[in-house]
Amino acid sequence: MTDEVGVVTGDLTVATTVQADGLAAVTLQYTVAEEWYTLTGSPVDVPAEGLQHLHHTVLDQIRTGNGARAPH
Repeated sequence: MTDEVGVVTGDLTVATTVQADGLAAVTLQYTVAEEWYTLTGSPVDVPAEGLQHLHHTVLDQIRTGNGARAPH
């Protein structure tokens, strides 16, 4: 689920990055596209387990489907 266009499906690229304010932004794009979309619920706090853990959690949710959102 994205803020800009709603649900996206297919071959996606996902990026999880730390912003200047310390929050983690999760964005995604169709692999062959240039536009990036914000995963609904992003930005979020970086969990104690770290950014990589957050990224893998997001990937698992996206793979599961059902309108994945950034975890809280």
